[in-house]
Amino acid sequence: MVAPQSGYVNVNNARLYYETAGNGIPIVMIHAGIADSRMWQNEFTAFQDTHQVLRYDMRGYGKSLPVEGEFNFQDDLSALLAALDIQRPLILMGCSIGAGLAMDFAWAAPQRVQSLILVGGAPADLELEAEWPQELFAQSEKAFENGDIDLVAEIDMKIWFDGFGRSAADVNPEIRQRAYDMAHLVTKQEIKQIGKHIRKTFDQSGVERLHDIKVPTLVVVGENDLPYVNAAADFMADHLPNATKLVIPNAAHLPNMERPQLFQAAIRQFLRDNC
Repeated sequence: MVAPQSGYVNVNNARLYYETAGNGIPIVMIHAGIADSRMWQNEFTAFQDTHQVLRYDMRGYGKSLPVEGEFNFQDDLSALLAALDIQRPLILMGCSIGAGLAMDFAWAAPQRVQSLILVGGAPADLELEAEWPQELFAQSEKAFENGDIDLVAEIDMKIWFDGFGRSAADVNPEIRQRAYDMAHLVTKQEIKQIGKHIRKTFDQSGVERLHDIKVPTLVVVGENDLPYVNAAADFMADHLPNATKLVIPNAAHLPNMERPQLFQAAIRQFLRDNC
């Protein structure tokens, strides 16, 4: 097994932090928008015995500082893989916006993707009738405008970590604190308003392109994630040609952090069956 390595790669005028270990079919771990690569600590450790694992901080997250100018997460990922000379077909495991990025990458370069693991994600432009915590979102926006980073991070935890139908008293406080620390850093970087992400445009919407994703796909959602995210998981399971859906009980938007053993067992089974 290849020893873990970490460092920075100069990518499209930015420096992206990464960690890699192991060998075999690469698993690229793409974090959620309220987190950074630390959310994959359990999986990075668990899967390096059978795969090459790569986790990284997207621009503006974790140790990858934001820089001025327009950029695209998809281009950053492609450049990172090139810089690290990762050529084999990939297993892309993305959470939330990371799941969206994984789908975008698969649409743009289907020959480079062997399978997808989509956690708490949704295709772009998907509109569904679902309940949203509008009051909490409004409170978060006001706190952001006031520069109250602590409050923004705490509201993020109420929305995304505690989730639907739970409170802070219902979740593991140590894991919640780790998630809070990541969300706090996200807001600390975001409030600087440095750099602008420009999502690539396609001829069709994300919803219309779901049928083009032919690779085996595991759609994962936390039972206590927002109703929209759960409905999006149902939609993807119904419209992706080769999809399996997994609901993680008593977990919200970061189910791998809350239920690591269950999550990893399901991923290993999916990989045995499809890779």
